[in-house]
Amino acid sequence: MSDTESAKSGHGSRLTLYICVAIIAAIILALVAPHFAESLDIGGELFLRTLKMIVVPLVFTSVMCGIMGMGDVRKLGRPGAAAIGYYLATTVLAVIVGLIVVNIMRPGVGTVDQAAIDKLGEGGMGTPKSKIIKSISEDSGLSQNEVSGVLQGLPDGEAEQPGVGTIIKNLALMLVTDNLFVSAANTQLLPIIVFAIILAALMTTMGKEVATVQTFIEQSNELLMKFVLLLMKAAPLGIFCLVAARFGKAQVEAIEDGTGGIWAELMQIGWYFSTVLVGLGLHAFITLPLIFYIVRRENPYVFMYRMSKALLMAFSTASSSATLPVTLECCEEAGVSEKSTEFVVPLGATINMDGTALYEAAAAIFIAQTIPGFDLSFTTQMIIAVTATLAAIGAAGIPEAGLVTMLIVLNAVGLPLEYIGLILTVDWLLDRFRTAVNVFGDSIGAAVVEKALPPEPVS
Repeated sequence: MSDTESAKSGHGSRLTLYICVAIIAAIILALVAPHFAESLDIGGELFLRTLKMIVVPLVFTSVMCGIMGMGDVRKLGRPGAAAIGYYLATTVLAVIVGLIVVNIMRPGVGTVDQAAIDKLGEGGMGTPKSKIIKSISEDSGLSQNEVSGVLQGLPDGEAEQPGVGTIIKNLALMLVTDNLFVSAANTQLLPIIVFAIILAALMTTMGKEVATVQTFIEQSNELLMKFVLLLMKAAPLGIFCLVAARFGKAQVEAIEDGTGGIWAELMQIGWYFSTVLVGLGLHAFITLPLIFYIVRRENPYVFMYRMSKALLMAFSTASSSATLPVTLECCEEAGVSEKSTEFVVPLGATINMDGTALYEAAAAIFIAQTIPGFDLSFTTQMIIAVTATLAAIGAAGIPEAGLVTMLIVLNAVGLPLEYIGLILTVDWLLDRFRTAVNVFGDSIGAAVVEKALPPEPVS
């Protein structure tokens, strides 16, 4: 290792430590002085907006650089197939892990207050889209337009309910857009990625005709990554404000509701919370590392440590899209080639949601377990597995987007949509853990797909 690389490694380790300290200090402050912690939201919001500000241009330039780096569009087939195959395989494995854990631990059996269930059922089965979006908007802190935009095809009527056809239709429509600038404004990354792939693929066929454009894109990408490095200097402070404000808000709301605080709320459905964490832990510490080791024959936990900065950022922001700039930086620092990182990670941040898939399967079974006599046959659970896989792919990389697609999973097996209220009180916290799993899955994907890239030409 050169002196420069050693210096970078040392700086990265110190930054990771500072971020860990910031998160711990923020949680303590939120528990001790929740109102003051909540008032720090302006600092966290500024940091989050700065991260999001560079996501779209960075995705555009990094994807194009990744494709152009392959030199010939015909070389895209094998790594492209490897990436899609990896995304599907790990998402399915995550769902399977979720189903196994929730069936073993059975968090919905005898652990939920019947009065709370009866209260949820008072509203009837046909909760309309507007009420659902309003509820999720209030809990997540997103605007109703942002929540609605996550799944634009969600039906409006009392009788019409979202189904598998809804998300398949949306997945197809998500690939393209009628206005690229509107998609950029709404941080809808998938059509931007598709456009960047096609544009870069065409450029590989034009040679010197587009040399100036290629240089501009490559230099723009380098400039944006320098911006990320500069932003990381303020990361501990931004993360401190972000985490303190969110935990402070949750503590204030819990006290006002008479539950006694965050931990009292966690105790009410603590077995469900623990079940999801066990599932996420198994996937993050066993399933994904095993795939990494089989493909690369390297220590996966060393790689996990090198990705720790991105994982902590994912926990802090609860957004895989906002974490994307840091994920790109960490992957390259961890030894993954620039070509693989720039091609795989942006795509993964959009459609590879292992943590979300696992959570949706586990949450749906948990809700079903709370309803006496509900049919939880093998067929029902397979429907949940398939729907959770599709719904996770369609989930946007924003905080608590999984709640919206969860409605489709519940509807697929006839579960009352209003029962999603059972998990709302802790979902904001679980969302941070599953986002970290999503980001780790993306980084493992970049390392795995690197093995499918064409070899570098011998000079």
